[in-house]
Amino acid sequence: MTAPLTLAPARTALVLVDLMDRIVALPLEPRKGTEVLSVAEELARTFRAAGAPVVLVRVERPGVAEQPPGSGLVHGLLAPGDVEIVKRTIGAFHGTGLDEALRARGVTTVVFGGIATNLGVESTARAAGDLGYDLVFVEDAMAALTEAEHEASVKLDFPRLGTVVPAARLRLAAD
Repeated sequence: MTAPLTLAPARTALVLVDLMDRIVALPLEPRKGTEVLSVAEELARTFRAAGAPVVLVRVERPGVAEQPPGSGLVHGLLAPGDVEIVKRTIGAFHGTGLDEALRARGVTTVVFGGIATNLGVESTARAAGDLGYDLVFVEDAMAALTEAEHEASVKLDFPRLGTVVPAARLRLAAD
């Protein structure tokens, strides 16, 4: 097994994108939304226990009177102390206060998971990279509408932007 990737919790945040009932329920690849959710929940517990910020991003459709059913975060995912970000674009930085929330917490490294790998996660990660954050992608905490879309992101794009790891390799250092 490859050596663990150890990150400093004081400078690292977990950003989970679009883990909402209606999105988790989509037919996804290479794993089901419930599998992504399970890995994401474990990551969130680990980050919270280490005192590292957990940011949960959800999307709202702009210009509609009511959001579709299942538009909230999966029940129980948001915990006290977490940051909830509502986006109205594919990525989570534009007009949301996400950058300010991360900087206020001293974050320099962002760890990503969520759905869809090649849309919300990748768009948010590209903006984070443009803003100077170091990026880590937890491959088994993501899925897309097709395996080809997921694989293109994790094998072609993400390695150019940051580090791709399975959840089992990620560690948070004791401060």
